[in-house]
Amino acid sequence: MFRTWFLGTVLALALPVWGQTYPNKPVRMVVPFAAAGVVDTTARALGPRMGEGLGQPVIIDNRPGAGGNIAADAVAKAAPDGYTLLITTHGHAISPGLYKKLPFDAGRDFAAITQIASSYLVFVAALKVPAANVQELLALARANPGKLNYGSTGLGAPPHLVGELFKMTTGVDMVHVPYKGDAPMYLALLAGEVDVAFGPLGNAIQHIKSGKLRALRMTNPKRSAAIPDVPTMIDAGVPNLEATGRLGLFAPAGTPRAVVDRLYAEMKKVLSTTEIQDRLPGWGYEGVGSSPDEFDARFKSDLALYVRVIREARIPLQD
Repeated sequence: MFRTWFLGTVLALALPVWGQTYPNKPVRMVVPFAAAGVVDTTARALGPRMGEGLGQPVIIDNRPGAGGNIAADAVAKAAPDGYTLLITTHGHAISPGLYKKLPFDAGRDFAAITQIASSYLVFVAALKVPAANVQELLALARANPGKLNYGSTGLGAPPHLVGELFKMTTGVDMVHVPYKGDAPMYLALLAGEVDVAFGPLGNAIQHIKSGKLRALRMTNPKRSAAIPDVPTMIDAGVPNLEATGRLGLFAPAGTPRAVVDRLYAEMKKVLSTTEIQDRLPGWGYEGVGSSPDEFDARFKSDLALYVRVIREARIPLQD
């Protein structure tokens, strides 16, 4: 009993000191995707500025592969000392429902630091589709069940799950056509091989502004600053469909709360700078900077949502 009391007392006294002395060496920010992608570009913009506040360099470490699970596993197994972080998308909340087995538990093996930003999908149509808005598309789909198709960036990817959620919410029947990434999906839309798709806004803006794709709606609850003329799904009368992507920052579970709070405070300072606020929309993001507790609650909610969608849509589990 004395030993338990003694250890508890030592830890209680050590935590404030840890928060004061952290960090005393470089911090590694693990990115689950290859260099030059949107997440990597964002991390390389945020990292150095965060490092200035921490007083130590923030080194970007790209660990692509397995839908982000290689990077997540590396961070889950790292020492919980605040020197290894994971910057990742909402795919981190999808993996537990999509894969038969993972080497980590997304709900238990990570400490949420902050939701850095929200990213939204835009619902776009090929020019061949005779629908100028969502209501016209719904009427077209209901008059032709199973004849319209929608593209996605891959089986179980966010655009696929949002497409299935759209079908569940509206009761329409559309056929899913998966592609291997954003670029081939948009090429298929431009060529008229698929009718519609929910796609990442950052990669769609150029095609929308050039008039090569028709933007029907955004999936966010408020209009995007990047394309403010495009209404939301709520405007279109589909109020139950809010598909918000997330870019978040995590540490290994067990990281001292004082360290988590320090990391949150420094990232929030970076997000408040005019430079980052101006650059985020160009990457398809809107800054958030939620607290660790707020982000943890939202992440757990996402975990439950995606498990339900994958199950109800009968999406095959991946190895």
